[in-house]
Amino acid sequence: MAYEFERTQRIAVLGGGPGGYEAALAGAQLGAEVTLVERAGVGGSAVLTDVVPSKSLIATAEASNAVKEAADLGVQFYARGAHDKAVKPDVAINLAAVNKRLLGLAAQQSEDMRSNLLDAGVRLVQGEGRLDGSNAIIVATARGGTDFDRIEADTLVLSVGATPRVLPTAVPDGERILTWTQVYDLPEIPEHLIVVGSGVTGAEFASAYRALGAKVTLISSRDQVLPGEDADAASVIEKVFKRNGMTVLNKSRAASVVRDGDSVVATLSDGREVRGSHCLMAVGSVPNTRDIGLEDAGVQLSESGHIRVNRVARTSMPNIYAAGDCTTYVPLASVASMQGRTAVFHAMGDLVSPPEERNITSNIFTQPEIATVGWTQKDIEEGVVPGVIYKLPLASNPRAKMMEIRDGFVKLFASNGSGAIIGGVIVAPKASELIFPLALAVEHRLTVDQFAEAFPVYPSLTGSLTDAARAMHIVR
Repeated sequence: MAYEFERTQRIAVLGGGPGGYEAALAGAQLGAEVTLVERAGVGGSAVLTDVVPSKSLIATAEASNAVKEAADLGVQFYARGAHDKAVKPDVAINLAAVNKRLLGLAAQQSEDMRSNLLDAGVRLVQGEGRLDGSNAIIVATARGGTDFDRIEADTLVLSVGATPRVLPTAVPDGERILTWTQVYDLPEIPEHLIVVGSGVTGAEFASAYRALGAKVTLISSRDQVLPGEDADAASVIEKVFKRNGMTVLNKSRAASVVRDGDSVVATLSDGREVRGSHCLMAVGSVPNTRDIGLEDAGVQLSESGHIRVNRVARTSMPNIYAAGDCTTYVPLASVASMQGRTAVFHAMGDLVSPPEERNITSNIFTQPEIATVGWTQKDIEEGVVPGVIYKLPLASNPRAKMMEIRDGFVKLFASNGSGAIIGGVIVAPKASELIFPLALAVEHRLTVDQFAEAFPVYPSLTGSLTDAARAMHIVR
């Protein structure tokens, strides 16, 4: 027997990124009348200019590295000629073709998401939107703002995202000085790419472009790359960067970046100059919360301009929720999706299970990758949570030996006494895939003994997880 929802609740979503998309889907599935407003395309910057294209670029870089390192596995390449001798391959990257592919993937993903929303019964409105009080969104649906659409709703969900931060002394021109949203217009691999900022974005792009063949100089204002991440993991990544020929300038701050003809000059705060062909500015992002009516609607913002939300993604206004990088919560696409669903479930009285922030997995897509979940080693060392630490180098893993993996490790954190797994770090190829068993263990409070009872495939990289847990066996 088919049931039809009587659509009694009206939900308006501003922004079609991961948070807005999931909020709209959840609302439609629960029977609400849902309207989603998006200015660029469904999926937002995460799909169109950020996560999808950047990770596609990184996948190409990984393929390039795999070809270069194939000789280590006994795969030989020959240049047919007078000597017929094995040679080390010189990999050529057609960046224009790479960029065309990854932007095509992003567009297809956006279209798939758009189709899903339409199939679910969501009304889509394209245009620039802003709040009109606490119960409506006004949308400029024509260029120049000549046509407007006013959408009234019982519940509003804001998912307006963030944009790259721009420094007044290093203004991007889209050709030589670039943000991470502009790199996909490059016609060829930069001869010498200067990356300003050694956080997640800077490290990922520096890693990718070095693998693609560019000379790379990474300018880091901190003691080492990836400040704030696990210190052992960051140390491995910096060692790999330098071994692969990247120049890493630690404790160096870029005071300015200017264009000089067909080159760029980065001037450091100590007066040193770094000259390259291009510069990528990776100095953080700012939320897209200005001039969209938040203050007039009574929505509270942090000093940085982010929307303050609680664990169910609710703002200071009871009927207004927010999700994604525009909020004070964890800026990850997966988290934005969860926030969008949680917001609508809460607004419509459905069951809500707010996540523990420390149980959220995150990953840095360098080569190798860094994946983390749960409490950190710093938390344990500073006494925030009592725990024990065990670190197992990946080089001891038989599958790693077969694959010529030289760098990386598995690190587990367990609670004193009970032995419950409370966190972990994995540095390895495809660490983003390997972290999931640890995420389950942390979420469900499995002990190291319970975790070690599971059977990993032999040989496999996941075997290092159970090996580490077995080494932490609790004598009872």
